[in-house]
Amino acid sequence: MYVDVATNFFYSYKITTFDNKTSNNLENYRPITKATADRFLQLLKTKGPQSAAMLAAALQITGEGARLQLLKLAEEGLVMSATTTKGVGRPVQIWNLTPQGHAHFPDTHGEFSLQLIETIRKELGEAALEKVVTARERLQQEKYTLALQGITDLAEKLEQFAAMRTSEGYLAEWHAEDDGFIFIENHCPICNAASKCANICKSELNTFASILGDEVEVSRTNHIIAGDRRCVYKIALIKSVPAFLP
Repeated sequence: MYVDVATNFFYSYKITTFDNKTSNNLENYRPITKATADRFLQLLKTKGPQSAAMLAAALQITGEGARLQLLKLAEEGLVMSATTTKGVGRPVQIWNLTPQGHAHFPDTHGEFSLQLIETIRKELGEAALEKVVTARERLQQEKYTLALQGITDLAEKLEQFAAMRTSEGYLAEWHAEDDGFIFIENHCPICNAASKCANICKSELNTFASILGDEVEVSRTNHIIAGDRRCVYKIALIKSVPAFLP
């Protein structure tokens, strides 16, 4: 079963820009390589907003090196910085992906999917589009069910499912909580299509509920389409209620 309770979280911040002096100093810094850029973008995609110090620690480089690499990425329009203050102390500069930075990750459907959705809707009607989405849902469920066949441990099942979703471009991960699990998808390769057809997201939720079984309740707590950074699913264990004999 599932409950869709997507919520948005907003952060107040002030977008900062770079002065000419800072940009000119970058001319003496070596060009950023694609491999290095990908490492920064991957971390910001999977971990969310980060400071230069946090990125430096994760990548095992100097803080200054991380800052200069981020400035290079900002010049390319892939990242942006925001200044935030927490308690007493100096403001902290936090980095995040821009829309162009998010677009750096693959969309396996893209423009073709958008055109296909609009064509079906226009030529055959909304009912036909719903049938197509339902058929895709059935195929997805069959594929995942077959791959997870024989796995009874829920944690093991989530590990395998996350690997499959990551191979499909969702950058999935999961972790346990006291009352169940959290399943996270840091990227949505079908985001463009889903933005034009809400039933696609409903279908994804149906698929999660189907393959994880009746012993859990799956709810979506964060939703990329709703403006969140990633899609997050809460997988709550359903406690069995003992039967009372008459």
